[in-house]
Amino acid sequence: MPENDPSALPAEERPALRSDCANCFGLCCVALTLTASADFAINKEAGEPCRNLGDDFRCGIHTRLRSEGFSGCTVYDCFGAGQKVSQETYRGRDWRREPGTAQQMFQVFPVMRQLHELLWYLTEALTLPAAKSLHSEIGRALDATERLTERPAGTLAELDVSAHRDAVAVLLLRTSELVRATAPRRKRRNHRGADLIGARLRGADLRGADLRGAYLIAADLSGADLRLADLIGADFRDADLAGADLTGSLFLTQAQLNAAKGDTATRLPPSLTRPSHWAA
Repeated sequence: MPENDPSALPAEERPALRSDCANCFGLCCVALTLTASADFAINKEAGEPCRNLGDDFRCGIHTRLRSEGFSGCTVYDCFGAGQKVSQETYRGRDWRREPGTAQQMFQVFPVMRQLHELLWYLTEALTLPAAKSLHSEIGRALDATERLTERPAGTLAELDVSAHRDAVAVLLLRTSELVRATAPRRKRRNHRGADLIGARLRGADLRGADLRGAYLIAADLSGADLRLADLIGADFRDADLAGADLTGSLFLTQAQLNAAKGDTATRLPPSLTRPSHWAA
């Protein structure tokens, strides 16, 4: 494993944390609220099935989502929570055949999604050599989070997931600090939560930067070096990542990439895939 390679686990080694729509009861198409905007063509209340959801729980316009005004659906990622709730928590009992499960199932889904997102980050943290001193703590947090995902539906629906998330966040921040300390000191810029909407960062050296929760909407990051940068929670909607180097970035997710723009020259961690809508 290369030194300080936070993406060491390739996509095929994290199947449980990847969306498997074929084994889900269309939960993201029902449980979530949609607000008419540039991302969604309709308003939809939580618990109301999307008009595009078929009887087989498949999206009827999956290949045309962007052209039909549902680009927001193409950037959403449940981190495998959909199939977990559908096939394990509810053991294959779907909300259509057993409508009595619907309300609770729709409450459980967003809780499970948060837990699976934490599993994604913790799994990555365990691959970071620079954070080896924390691996025991990270492993315990990973095990604790996995145990929470195995709880019965009623317990999950009432779970205070925000408290658990806050505790994990502290550990992930300590991990980030250790890894980013290996970047050149002069490069470790602090942009946590910064408003960088539309920022001109073309070719910027952002190695080791703290970009946690930064607003990078429509920012020009083409050719930027984001190795060792902490990107947890960064908003990349319509950000230009053409030619950018993200191979050593921290806590990057597929949803962030899906929301951005890039090209074949954009360098990605092996744990993530190039979005189909990116330029050739």
